[in-house]
Amino acid sequence: MKILIAPDSFKESLEALYVCHAIQSGFSQVFPDADYKLLPMADGGEGTSAVLSYVLGGRWKNVVVNDPLMRPITAKYLLLKNETAVIEIAQACGLHLLTTEERNPFIASSYGVGELIADALDEGVKRIIIGLGGSATNDAGLGMLMALGMTFHDSDDNTLAQGGGALANLQRLDATNFHTSVLETVFEVACDVTNPLCGELGASAIFGPQKGASPQQINDLDKALTHFSSVCEQHGYQNYQDIAGAGAAGGLGYALMSFCQAELKSGFDTVAETVELSRHIANADLIITGEGKLDVQSAMGKVASGISQLAKSSHKPVIAICGSVDGLNPAQTSQFDVVMPSIQKLDSIDKVFKNAYKNIETTAVNIAAAIRLGQSMK
Repeated sequence: MKILIAPDSFKESLEALYVCHAIQSGFSQVFPDADYKLLPMADGGEGTSAVLSYVLGGRWKNVVVNDPLMRPITAKYLLLKNETAVIEIAQACGLHLLTTEERNPFIASSYGVGELIADALDEGVKRIIIGLGGSATNDAGLGMLMALGMTFHDSDDNTLAQGGGALANLQRLDATNFHTSVLETVFEVACDVTNPLCGELGASAIFGPQKGASPQQINDLDKALTHFSSVCEQHGYQNYQDIAGAGAAGGLGYALMSFCQAELKSGFDTVAETVELSRHIANADLIITGEGKLDVQSAMGKVASGISQLAKSSHKPVIAICGSVDGLNPAQTSQFDVVMPSIQKLDSIDKVFKNAYKNIETTAVNIAAAIRLGQSMK
């Protein structure tokens, strides 16, 4: 029996690879001679680079870049063998890099993201996969573009300061020194956010509060983003303001589309294509997936749902092992042959997270035993 184990991480408790090991450990106690293929998965967010590194190899490169407040930090990205780089923007401009008191999207910059991209381009890559998510910024990629050589000027022809607030002063931009390799490189952006750049559902209104913006700042930032896109359009750049995903990562989605001709794709689809998930599913007799919490959001581009759709299209049985299952109706659970929560007993959330490996392993043992029992009865 060929078993493909392809779960997402269990947030705050186990990385995807350790979930794979826990499931394999449990199943091996009942089916020791099965052929196991471990394929940790991700949806384009945090941990995507680590997943691709495990599956595809490659090498990590550490680079000193600027954090959202323009302080030097060491960030890393993944270089794959096929002239591809994988960059998670949170490495350079992530919200986790700031204390709560430091959060301020008026001044937070995406400059470090541009530094990572520039370094990858200097390495000679021809394709860059970018994971959007977890940013502290709301600058529509202003900092990123500056790091790639563009200049932005106010009415007195002074260079703009960093941060989303500075966008309101933009009058002129100059791409004379824009990195020459950008337009020769394929940019694929893993993005599951569908927000436009501006408006009630835009970057400022939806994500500004968690980045430290006050109600007045949210209004000012939104106007600044609108002004930025207008000036960009006046300079001949296509206006992607209303395209789904333009508001991702504080407007980085907009900048990558407008200036880098990037294609925004589902994070899961990007990872699935890169690791050739369909081929692995076709070679398996049973697929086991899972994630920390299976709920209504799981159907919105998440790993477990995406894998179940591919498995069903190949007429392969699929089992989901989850930390918990919440709010799913029969139609939503029917996409899996088995859905099994793994928490073994009521406990504090800290202990549940701590015992995640053992709980998953125990659940896998029980599922495998049930399969064995079914085989013997048949």
